[in-house]
Amino acid sequence: MSSVESLLAGPARRGVQMTTLDDGTEVVVKSGEPSAIAAEAAGLRWLAEPGTVGVPSVLGEAEGRMVSTRVPEARADDAAAERFGRGLAALHAAGAPAFGSPPPGGPVHAWIGEARMVNETGADWPAWYAAHRVLPYARQAFSGEDLALVERACARFGDVAGPPEPPARLHGDLWTGNVLWVGDTAWVIDPAAHGGHRETDLAMLALFGAPGLERILAAYDEAAPLANGWRDRVGLHQLFPLLVHTVLFGGGYGARALSVCERISRS
Repeated sequence: MSSVESLLAGPARRGVQMTTLDDGTEVVVKSGEPSAIAAEAAGLRWLAEPGTVGVPSVLGEAEGRMVSTRVPEARADDAAAERFGRGLAALHAAGAPAFGSPPPGGPVHAWIGEARMVNETGADWPAWYAAHRVLPYARQAFSGEDLALVERACARFGDVAGPPEPPARLHGDLWTGNVLWVGDTAWVIDPAAHGGHRETDLAMLALFGAPGLERILAAYDEAAPLANGWRDRVGLHQLFPLLVHTVLFGGGYGARALSVCERISRS
């Protein structure tokens, strides 16, 4: 048994631990790079603010360490998927000051998983997305003709991005492993939260296949209709996570990213 204060003051053990507080509350203790922990804590608080989806409560934070409530995982059902779609639409609608804006109190130099992510702001989504979410990772992953292909695709973003959208309040790393299901509620964890395009969160959900994905998307679209042609733009919005995965893991992610860039550059 422990208190939040003792967990924050104890010896740092990089990684994630589960424990129980004196009052019986089950908690997660996460330790790591101080800027990554600060970004995650700020992101959780920002995503929880509208009260639209389940978000663990941040109980305490210190340099490089955070204590949050534990979410017990179960299985998704149809009602939970539909509720999550509606909740995610409302979360996005809560908005952000600009594309790339960090959560209040969060660092500009943040993280997505184990990769660094800079939250520089911009007013034009296609230009901002190219400059701050695609090219930084493409330049780490590629060179020569491969990098030139990504750059040609970036030059076309304004033509293929669809109608302008206001900055949405994004989770930012919304792959299926960061969505936990409890009863009729979906909870989101491990955010890389920032202001962005709402279709990016949806595209990331689709990247590895979320339980009840089509029900999530249908409920989202009913609550906050997506612009025409949004399914044709999924690849554009998946470029960001694909390139991050290319930098972190290599493998076939780079080939998938280049295939998307080829389609965009020829569109």
